[in-house]
Amino acid sequence: MDAFTAGLLQRIRATESDLTRARNEGDDFLVEVEQGELDDLRRLAAEHGVQVGVTTA
Repeated sequence: MDAFTAGLLQRIRATESDLTRARNEGDDFLVEVEQGELDDLRRLAAEHGVQVGVTTA
């Protein structure tokens, strides 16, 4: 796995964690921010052929 792929997957995991935390805390604004970031990261992964596992976030 190259550095780009590893870094992207790490950012996705961190963002999923942040999204879960925001949901648990009831922070609707932060949920929107983190969901947008996650959507962007997943789109970037798809554009570069990076396989992202199925998540619950």
